[in-house]
Amino acid sequence: MRELVALLRDAVDDGASVGFLAPFDETLANTYWNERLREAALGKRVILAALEDDTIVGSVQLVFAAQQNGRHRAEVQRLIVRRDCRKRGIAAHLMARVDDVARENGRTLLVLNTRSDDGPELFYQHLGYSSAGRIPDFARNPDGTFNTTTIMWRRL
Repeated sequence: MRELVALLRDAVDDGASVGFLAPFDETLANTYWNERLREAALGKRVILAALEDDTIVGSVQLVFAAQQNGRHRAEVQRLIVRRDCRKRGIAAHLMARVDDVARENGRTLLVLNTRSDDGPELFYQHLGYSSAGRIPDFARNPDGTFNTTTIMWRRL
């Protein structure tokens, strides 16, 4: 839990739009991870982690659509790599594992959202994701300002 919270703190401190505002609230982060781990135990999501020297340096989540008519899709959430570990292929490796897990679970369509005109949007495009459109003021950055979010999708 400590490493997952630290990973999230690093992302928020870097200004990533990952659902948390500054100042970082460790209690809220612990609650967040406890809820996500509970959902993983129920098979509603998968949490993947990248390890380096037995330390979590990256993470991504895959949330399975529960509706009967949507069981072919899943949502990619919160791809995070520690700042001091970036540019080493960790994010690409995590996303390749997302594809594998999605296929293993019968998912053929992946969706995600990311801050528009930001590095991750280009990264997802390089992985073959297409833009479905942009939504202004969809989410807040850690500093409280609004950002435009791009909704993206990819068929497996």
